[in-house]
Amino acid sequence: MIQVGEKVEDFCLPNQDEVEICLRDLLGKWIVLYFYPKDNTPGCTTEALDFTANLAKFEELGSVVVGVSADSPKKHRNFIEKKELEIMLLSDEEHKVLEQFGVWQLKKNYGKEYMGIVRSTFILDPQGVVRAAWEKVRVKGHVEAVLEKLKELQAK
Repeated sequence: MIQVGEKVEDFCLPNQDEVEICLRDLLGKWIVLYFYPKDNTPGCTTEALDFTANLAKFEELGSVVVGVSADSPKKHRNFIEKKELEIMLLSDEEHKVLEQFGVWQLKKNYGKEYMGIVRSTFILDPQGVVRAAWEKVRVKGHVEAVLEKLKELQAK
């Protein structure tokens, strides 16, 4: 997993509208980059709705919230429309950025092992350096914790 203090290598992924978004396009703002397993599942929906509900607070702090999963842009668009989300979702179907961040890992569920996304969140500063990281995120209260950490980092 990428560590706090590391500069993130530039990457480009398509968003829900199949527009290529690169990390370099977002630099200059604080970036809340969160990785989640799958669109339209209970935990992922709650997390996306929580980020959407708090989006104005993140924007007031000069930050952008970006969700990443291995779902296709079409699935992202459907998820955004169905749940009225206001956040940008990026599609990493080839798992390149998921692997870069170390969130594509071996998971176990009901005795079965498979590769999947470990729910994780990273705060990147305006230069693209990781300033905070959460791994194996529990959704309840997580968005509030990210918001508090962002305020704390900006106060330094």
